[in-house]
Amino acid sequence: MQITSAKFMRGVNGTDELLSDGTPQVALIGRSNVGKSSIINSLTRQKNLARTSDTPGLTQEINLYSINNKFYLLDLPGYGFAKVPERIRESLQKLNWWYLFDSDHIQHRAVLVLDANVGPSKNDLEMLALLRDHQKPIVIVANKIDKIKKSEYDARLAAIIDLAHGAPVIPYSSKTGEGVEKLVNAIF
Repeated sequence: MQITSAKFMRGVNGTDELLSDGTPQVALIGRSNVGKSSIINSLTRQKNLARTSDTPGLTQEINLYSINNKFYLLDLPGYGFAKVPERIRESLQKLNWWYLFDSDHIQHRAVLVLDANVGPSKNDLEMLALLRDHQKPIVIVANKIDKIKKSEYDARLAAIIDLAHGAPVIPYSSKTGEGVEKLVNAIF
């Protein structure tokens, strides 16, 4: 599939008619500052469609993007560290939990974004286990591969593939564009 149109619809903090309109949903999940918004921008070839920041915790609602008027791409708030008060961090966790595990919304794909340079965190491993336990159709994006030293690349990627237990793992770089076509084909 080729992405020919992408439009920000709105941010939601709970039940919303867009989430219930029957459009297939692809959810991007990952810790704060792992690059979910940058992935959206690189997939859609729109530099500023999704807001990006070096400050963890910028995304504080579920941002919905319409892709080709056929899919919704959802940018979920990051988990883990965020430069926000604890009560807001807990609220964001509850929002993610509600959308992924408690609501009736079905994800066409759950895209777990990992920082391939840093490696999976404890929170990443917990999220992966939860997604598996709830039988979500998982795709793992090993993001920021452009930051890995060449001598460490194979080992870092092998470790992520081992954790995936058969789920597709896509090496990705928003900077270089590596993995864009593979990710589009894997999630839509």
